[in-house]
Amino acid sequence: MSRAECGQMIERKGHEMFPIAAIQSPGRGDADFLMARFARQALARGLRVRGVVQVNIDRPKSHACDMDIQVLPDGPVLAISQALGGGSRGCRLDPAALEASVAAVSRSLAGGADLLVVNKFGKMEAEGRGFRPVIAEAILQGIPVLVGINGLNEAAFDAFTGGYGCRLPFSLKAIDEWFEDARGLVGA
Repeated sequence: MSRAECGQMIERKGHEMFPIAAIQSPGRGDADFLMARFARQALARGLRVRGVVQVNIDRPKSHACDMDIQVLPDGPVLAISQALGGGSRGCRLDPAALEASVAAVSRSLAGGADLLVVNKFGKMEAEGRGFRPVIAEAILQGIPVLVGINGLNEAAFDAFTGGYGCRLPFSLKAIDEWFEDARGLVGA
């Protein structure tokens, strides 16, 4: 969806619309990098950015699916994957580690925020867990929300947002323009 289309959606839906946008990565890890870059730039402008960005750390003998996230603005880096063994094919997400990051972000929202960034609306969120309650709380508080999505969870994201979420082109400029429009919507 283009900026004009998201902007028209904001105007058309007025105060009924909650400012939530998603980006999808053209390649593995690209959305993580772009969202982390946008979050760093927003923080540098003095904005209160909360949430998590994926910042995978290279480790010797690690698996390609190992995942680390940083709690924003300056929180810890947490490993959210678990070692299941070399032959495993299942999801490596460590639900307990993810829930620890959810709790940290939830606490940080209590101090107010200008933006919530969630690296991925993934399987846990699609099932109603993970960051989903935090995203809902941010929406209730009028905080714009930016999430990463993949094709597996698009339908769940659309169901969660009730069609009010918009897809952004994969660019820093598109995210920045959406954010400025969303901030205007909520009066930030």
